[in-house]
Amino acid sequence: MFSLPYNKKWIDVFIPEKNIVRIITPRKINPIVNLPQAINNALENPVDNLSFDSFLQKGDRVVIIVSDITRYTGAELFLPYLINRINRKGISDKKVSIVFSLGIHRPMTFKEQKMIVGDEIADRIRMENHSLKNDNQLISLGKTKRGTPVIINRRVAEADKIILTGTLGFHYLAGFGGGRKSIIPGVAAYDTCVANHLLVLDPVKSGRHPQARAGNLKGNPMHEDMMEAGRFLPPSFLLNTIPSPDYGILSLVVGNWEKAFYRGCQFVDQYFKVPIPQKADLVIASCGGFPKDINFIQAHKTLDYAMNALKPGGVMILLAACPEGLGHPDFLSWLRFRELSEMESELRNNFQINGQTAYATLLKAKRANIFLLSELPDSIVRSMSMTPVHSIEEALSKAYQLLGENPSTYVIPNGSVTLPWIEEES
Repeated sequence: MFSLPYNKKWIDVFIPEKNIVRIITPRKINPIVNLPQAINNALENPVDNLSFDSFLQKGDRVVIIVSDITRYTGAELFLPYLINRINRKGISDKKVSIVFSLGIHRPMTFKEQKMIVGDEIADRIRMENHSLKNDNQLISLGKTKRGTPVIINRRVAEADKIILTGTLGFHYLAGFGGGRKSIIPGVAAYDTCVANHLLVLDPVKSGRHPQARAGNLKGNPMHEDMMEAGRFLPPSFLLNTIPSPDYGILSLVVGNWEKAFYRGCQFVDQYFKVPIPQKADLVIASCGGFPKDINFIQAHKTLDYAMNALKPGGVMILLAACPEGLGHPDFLSWLRFRELSEMESELRNNFQINGQTAYATLLKAKRANIFLLSELPDSIVRSMSMTPVHSIEEALSKAYQLLGENPSTYVIPNGSVTLPWIEEES
């Protein structure tokens, strides 16, 4: 027996002893014990010798970009130290603003903002949600060589200095999250987000661009476009955390926003990319619980990574509570398509970011049998071409009916941060 996280509880899973099961987990590393000391050391010894203190000048208007509720970054832990260091440069709290990088996510309540940054910072620092469709809050800075309009939150673009914060891990399209994703889609206009995401479709033939995938940056058009767009902004500094599955902080990457980001990607690769010898008949994957399974759009990341471990035609059991539903109203409208060719044609003519996620979901559902244990209505699950299940016992029973009693099996307890990897396919 083993237990898997599901929303804010655990689900016990019983698999017959005769079955050979492999648990896929990241390399073991202990979280940082003295985080205040680690934060100060990182600020004093950044990746590229860009001193945090020399980066800032007295009187600067500073904007700190902070992630929203859908991902845990440890902001309540590092922001007090970060802002106190800003104050030491003669920059008052009134010169500092926090902009939450919502991208296309829903606006947050003040209560949620306060939960992210902590009571002290919420009482001291101006905070605002980014709004990707509020023209009064946006400013155009030009276009990338791929034609993406760089339209960014005005407060961010007009700052003297920008500090990107967040968490760094895998991303199923951009290769890795963190770093430049604080800018696009974090504080970008809707048209900017759409144009950047459209790059994940192959420009020559049908289907996804082969390099727009988790764990890959080389030749990844979405990533390269984000980096180019980020260079349109004022000088930027990066502080990204790399959290453990249970929300300890394993590492910090601090310094020049480009160089520190790449250093962080190396760390994530080293500890969270898990080599496997071959794919399995059955994969049981949990997102890792709340907030990683807060909605289906977030849970899809786990589905994407876990598919690396599953044979074509195999069975995936995905544990994703999705208490807030699909994650965005746009997603539902795309479920009217049941054929990949029809959905892709509509995407190329009328691209929507959540339509791309729906397309990626359908692509996986066509390749495997996906049993979803969630709080979503059965009708919604079926409309995604998946099979709804209401208990882990029901899911396993259905899986064994399809695969026989002793399928090769992988279990992934923290699927949102774990990337199974077969070297010859890389």
